[in-house]
Amino acid sequence: MNWDRRIPGLGDLRLLALMLFMTALGMAMIYSAGQVEVRSVATGIWVRQFAWFCVGAVAFVVTSRLPLRFLEWLAPALYGLSLGLLVLVLFIGTGPQGSWLELGPGRLQPAEVAKFGTILMLARVLSAKELEFQNLSQLVRPVVIVLVPFALVLLQPDLGSAIIFGVILIAALFWAGVPLVKIFLLVSPAFSLLLGFNWIVWGIWFLIVAASLYVHRPFILESVSVILANFAAGALTLRLWNSLAEYQQDRLLVFMNPEVDPQGSGWHLIQSKVAIGSGGLFGQGFAAGPQKRLAFLPEQHTDFVFSVVGEELGFVGVLFFLGLFCALLWRMLRVATDSTDDFGSTLTFCLFGVLFAHLVVNLGMTVGMLPITGLPLPLISYGGSFLLLLYAGFGVVQRVAAER
Repeated sequence: MNWDRRIPGLGDLRLLALMLFMTALGMAMIYSAGQVEVRSVATGIWVRQFAWFCVGAVAFVVTSRLPLRFLEWLAPALYGLSLGLLVLVLFIGTGPQGSWLELGPGRLQPAEVAKFGTILMLARVLSAKELEFQNLSQLVRPVVIVLVPFALVLLQPDLGSAIIFGVILIAALFWAGVPLVKIFLLVSPAFSLLLGFNWIVWGIWFLIVAASLYVHRPFILESVSVILANFAAGALTLRLWNSLAEYQQDRLLVFMNPEVDPQGSGWHLIQSKVAIGSGGLFGQGFAAGPQKRLAFLPEQHTDFVFSVVGEELGFVGVLFFLGLFCALLWRMLRVATDSTDDFGSTLTFCLFGVLFAHLVVNLGMTVGMLPITGLPLPLISYGGSFLLLLYAGFGVVQRVAAER
């Protein structure tokens, strides 16, 4: 078969094959996660994932058939709808974080819809030819587009999803040709917000920002704005900390030393490391992982499904999965670079950024290199709303590949 042959609506056959194959593997790992000695919420959950796959397949077909110009025209409406859902979930949301809307037999996470709507709106704005990015003031509009859903998601509070909106902004600005130093200055307040817990560390960061301003020499008003924004962000750190749910605070506290609370917040990370380490070279065998079967590994079908992969398929299985992810990301990057349509190219690269961020954060938190933020592993973890987002996004990418 000629894998580079283009079919109307299905522009990249390699990407399509990787997407379907990895979804099947994900379904298999979710099934395995439910094979436990004592029945749990993970038991039989693969059936619901398959139902979401069917919904996602419909979304894929629809988005792959929509012309890019129609999507560009539709972007404001979809963005507005996603913001409306984010506001609605603050009042009638269900689930542990109040982040879901009940829709009959299933639940929808508006944050995932908002990611798609925000990407569309950013691509529409940044593909406009009149933007030349000569100064930071020209970036106010894309920043506001991302800041509104970011703030609404943070109010839920859903720290993990909020982080992804920052990634979307950085990816979009980078692909639009914004100089790296401008992107650095633009996102510097976010780092001040994270580093404000320690005034020494924050002081060093502030000096780095000041040095960047001195070298870059933007307009005086822009320099003052960046300085004030970093000051304000550092001052708001404790207030943001107090706004987080208790379990989110615990996850961050045990990041550096899970042994501080081995029976509580540190349990997830400790058991994840044990499960991955026990897999050895070839693993314990499919559906035979003892940590998982004896229910020592929590959230084995969502946040820590990669731990199940490591325990049951071993180092070889982990390398195989990582190779598939690299191939998937490479195909998306090829579509973005080959496209001559600025809107479609920016869309594709933003979706590439979302997948890459989810992959890095999920793998990092399962091995203790990053705090636990609850981000699922693309196509592998259970999560209907995220799977729906991915398939709708893949449909758009296929359309971009078909129109290039």
